Amino acid sequence: MTPRVKEILSWYGADNTGTLTNLARLLNHGRLAGTGKLVILPVDQGFEHGPARSFAPNPPAYNPLYHFGLAIEAGCNAYAAPLGFLEAGARDFAGEVPLILKVNDNDSLREEKDPNQALTADVRDALRLGCCAVGFTIYPGSAHQLDMFGQLRAYAEEAKRNGLAVVVWSYPRGGTLSKDGETAIDVAGYAVQIAAQLGAHIIKVKLPTAHIEQDAARKIYDERRIPIATPADRVRHIVDCAFAGRRIVIFSGGAAVFDDDKLLDEIRAIHAGGGFGSIIGRNSFQRPKPEALRMLRAAMDIYGSPATAAGTR
Repeated sequence: MTPRVKEILSWYGADNTGTLTNLARLLNHGRLAGTGKLVILPVDQGFEHGPARSFAPNPPAYNPLYHFGLAIEAGCNAYAAPLGFLEAGARDFAGEVPLILKVNDNDSLREEKDPNQALTADVRDALRLGCCAVGFTIYPGSAHQLDMFGQLRAYAEEAKRNGLAVVVWSYPRGGTLSKDGETAIDVAGYAVQIAAQLGAHIIKVKLPTAHIEQDAARKIYDERRIPIATPADRVRHIVDCAFAGRRIVIFSGGAAVFDDDKLLDEIRAIHAGGGFGSIIGRNSFQRPKPEALRMLRAAMDIYGSPATAAGTR
């Protein structure tokens, strides 16, 4: 156990030994083991976006076992997926990679101004499959947000009681938010704070822009001269919104663009800003495996390097 991992675990003093052990499993696995950084492979897109949109660019990815192998060969800290994908391979790959069960999901068969998530698995499934954590999506800003907040609180309480960690996808959407507002710096910071207040150990958020959505927030950002000009500045602010960096914040890999220079520049900014890592789905599994492995290992090399002075927390 490295001093950095011990420090991170010390932030979760209300949790039981089982939950801390499972957090340690995540932090001590793969090529970034012991660094306090995370690169996770998430594959919930088949449910969220449909199989052809998700897997046709790389047909071997239709097979659930492909993703277990990719996460293991790349040296990811964990593999996250909905119930069906994990059930398809958990026995074959038992103990080879930490698993995160995504316990709620949405689909894209209809357009919704205010999206919601269906409860598609539970804590008992996570325990049966040997998972170290459950994953839960919330949509701050949606008309359904209060129901999702209540569901997350209940799932988090049960997960922690059973020794599991809680990973929250906090994605602002719906309501009166503009499209730009979904990744606005003030809204992203608010989404991270909400997830932390609801008991998340690890929070996934999209990399924010410098756009400020709320007039009341703009006044404070201007008066206090909060630095948000660069991507690293914005990451640093988002991490501050997560209890001054005492909750793990990781950032989405975004839509598949296959532009490694752009993707790795974003990862350098996350690292420089004190972010804890990335969760990279479509930019991983929609490539041929050799290309995906090269990209994931390049990302891990960045996170495994010393942070710049400006990014050190």
